Amino acid sequence: MMKAKEIMTKDVVTVGRDTTVRDLAKLFAERRISSVPVVDNEGLLVGIVSESDLIERDKPLHIPTVISIFDWVIYLESDKRFEKELQKMTGQTVADIFSQEVLTVGPEAPVSEVAELMTNKKVQAVPVVEGRRVVGIIGRIDMVRTMIG
Repeated sequence: MMKAKEIMTKDVVTVGRDTTVRDLAKLFAERRISSVPVVDNEGLLVGIVSESDLIERDKPLHIPTVISIFDWVIYLESDKRFEKELQKMTGQTVADIFSQEVLTVGPEAPVSEVAELMTNKKVQAVPVVEGRRVVGIIGRIDMVRTMIG
């Protein structure tokens, strides 16, 4: 059974929270990658940012539905979601748009586990970590390469 460490890309491109959205877009285009781990100053994983996070910036803003009764305003939807959406659309750095919820595997994880994560959770890339330190990344193309040999 193949393991994550056998198929992962070891030369992992990472960004920090202070990387600009413009530099991130340039990185995606130049390196032809779709997701990048976000690391802190010590190089520890704090999240992931993808092309989808950049594309979401251009979608129309959904304003929450409210009801006004007398002097009360009642939100029918979460105003927190609206705030997060607004922050993503106006964000200038990775800190404004990245996802802190990141699915990871260890180097010894079976490739079948990575495939299951990618398909069930619809993610483009899965960082391979030891503790919180990124040691590799597995993208969809890495999974395809296992099929050809």
